[in-house]
Formats: sequence, C-alpha cells, structure tokens
Amino acid sequence: MLHFQNGNLTVFKSTLFQTTTVIIETKQAIIMTDPNWLPEEVKEIRSYIDERLGDRKLYIIYTHSDYDHLLGAGAFPDAFVIASRAFHHNKRKDQIVDEMKAFDRSYYIERDYNHCYPTVDRLITTDNDLLKLGEVTLKFYLAPGHTEDGLFTIVEPYCFFLSGDYLSDVEFPFIYSSYKDYKRTVKKAQSIMDNYDISYHVPGHGNVTDSKEEIMDRLNFSDYYLSHLSTDFEKLEDECRARYQFFEGMKENHRKNYDLAASELKNKKR
Repeated sequence: MLHFQNGNLTVFKSTLFQTTTVIIETKQAIIMTDPNWLPEEVKEIRSYIDERLGDRKLYIIYTHSDYDHLLGAGAFPDAFVIASRAFHHNKRKDQIVDEMKAFDRSYYIERDYNHCYPTVDRLITTDNDLLKLGEVTLKFYLAPGHTEDGLFTIVEPYCFFLSGDYLSDVEFPFIYSSYKDYKRTVKKAQSIMDNYDISYHVPGHGNVTDSKEEIMDRLNFSDYYLSHLSTDFEKLEDECRARYQFFEGMKENHRKNYDLAASELKNKKR
C-alpha cells in the first residue's frame, strides 16, 4: 500500500480505485489527508502514524465528502480536522455514513472502529485561507465541481499540491455537483500552477508526480475534456478510452457528466 516516500512526504495508495492518503511530517505536527479504504489499509496508516507521532499533533485534511475518502475517519478520533465550510454543513452526513456501512455489508467487512462523519475543527471558508503549523503553512483554495465541498491545499515551504479528486492520471473529471463550478476550479488549478513552483502533486486517485509537465498534462486534459464535453461526446469517449486504463469501468460517469453539463448549459440559455 505504500506508494511513495521522499523526505517528509509519504503517500499510501489503496488497492481500491488507487485512492491516496497523504502524510506530511513536520517538527510540530503530522498532517494527513483522507484515510481509506480497507481495514488492513487503515490499520497500516494508523500504525505508521502511531510510530511517529510522539508529542506532535495529528491534523487531517478532508479533501471532500465522498464516502470513499472518509472510510478511515473513525480510526482517528484524536485528530484535529480541517475541511471546507460546505463539508461541515453537508446535508447528506447521515447518508454518507450509511454508504460506508453499506460498503462494509456488501463485502462482509469488519472494522475495529465505528464509521462516522468527521467533526470539523477548522473551517475553510475562503480562498487563500492560511493555517500556520510551526515552520509549515497550509494554504487552502475552495474547489467545488466534483463535489460542492472540495478543497485544494498547498503545503509551504515545500510546495506540495494536494488536489483531492482533480488532476488525476487514472480518472477523467467526475462531475458530481456542478459542471460550471468544475470549470472554474480547473482555472483555479491553472492559477496555482502559475503562482507556485510545485514540487509534488498528489491527486486523490492515482500517482504522485514531481513533473510539472505531467501536472500540466493532467490539467490541460481536464480543461480540454470540459470544453468539449457538450459537443464531442463520442470523440471524448474514444480519447478517454485511449488515455485511461480503466475507462470501461468508469464510462458511465462520462455519460452522467454529459447529461449534467447539458442540463446546466440548457438552463443558462433560458
């Protein structure tokens, strides 16, 4: 499950959907994102944290509220939780917990903790919101579109870019809340790339990269995909099939993206 390690940056990647958990170690804190999926994977992450935490404080950044990113939340009741205001005010909290429980029931999975929706200790309400943790500064940007409550994080001075379910190398854009918001969030990602010398990018699904060319390729394809979604559906499908190894397992999302975009664009014309 250990996917990447370099200096103070460690990334675990689940067997399921290549979902990532980031761990960043500083003098004062350990900062983590989205502990997930399977019980043994969560135990491995918990063990890794326990071996290193000492007298430092554990912070968890939840990139968004999809249940697959929250499955390990109950294993870290001691963590200080950071998330967007929309995450905190999510009206589907109970439904999301039910989705976690339903996943476990479907596969006869037992855990040594109870599922829960995280209680947020630090709300992120605006772009450029800062949280200083000793020598490290976390800089946040609201990132709606995939879900309403998405969050980008830049970790300074290391210039790590934690993007949640955007800019993946294994998934095309999945639009669950708003096509127009997603387009704006991709432009925000472009601004981040213009204004920061990003050293490592970690998506919510897929592979870590330190290549700016790779990051820009992911970003540019996201922009291209969104720009052509309503006019070149079949061509995009062929391009996604060629680009993404697991496209056949996710192509229904492509159709849903098209329907959502068409609905929003139609309403815009009225």
